[in-house]
Parts: sequence; structure tokens; C-alpha cells
Amino acid sequence: MFGVLPDKPGGTSSNLGAPAPRPMIKCPKCGTEVRDVARFCTRCHATLRFQCPSCGNEQRHGEKCDKCGIDFIKYIGATVAAKKIEADQFHDRVERRSTLLRNILYVPFTLGIPLLRQIFMSRDRDEK
Repeated sequence: MFGVLPDKPGGTSSNLGAPAPRPMIKCPKCGTEVRDVARFCTRCHATLRFQCPSCGNEQRHGEKCDKCGIDFIKYIGATVAAKKIEADQFHDRVERRSTLLRNILYVPFTLGIPLLRQIFMSRDRDEK
């Protein structure tokens, strides 16, 4: 018949709507049973899945990547140091531009002396 599904061997047709049970793992910190797909423990909030910052591989521990061998802490430290250098350079450029603008606006009050000093000092730095 069209409206009735046949029974599975060894099972009943009443389980058709029930979801399959998810695999569970134990939290290494507190021992609580959590779902296999969880990123954090529901009880102690410990990290259960780590993603490699270099290749994107997901794994259960966070020291070194199993796939590419990158040490997570060293990689993040090097990335942060490089970003800090870029941010410092950007900050220096913005500071020089704002100082130049301030000196241009203050020409009527300072007779342009700080502006001339900045122009000639920047030339001396560029030549070195």
C-alpha cells in the first residue's frame, strides 16, 4: 500500500521520526559527557576542538597541528608581532599627517616656524 512503510529487519516502523543518537565524548578537564561536535564543554567551558590557524585543520588538542606541524602559540605570536609592526607604521604616518595639518592651520599664529622646521627635519630624515 502507498501510505505504509515496510518494517526494517529487526526493527519497527515506529522509530522513523526519532533522531539517531549522537556520539558522545568525555571532557578531558571535568569528565562531563558532551556531544562529539561540541567546541566547548557545557559544564566547565574547556575548549574541545581546536582549529589550526595556518591550514584550518580541526583537532582535539591545541599544541601542534597534526596535519602541518605548526606550533599554535608560536604561529599566533609571530602573526601578532607582524600586525603590531604594521599598526605602528600606520600610526606614525597618521601622526606625521596630523602634525603637518596642525602646523599648516597654526601658520597665522606661529609665523610658520614649526611648519618650516617639520619640512626641513623630514628632508634630513629622508636623506639618511
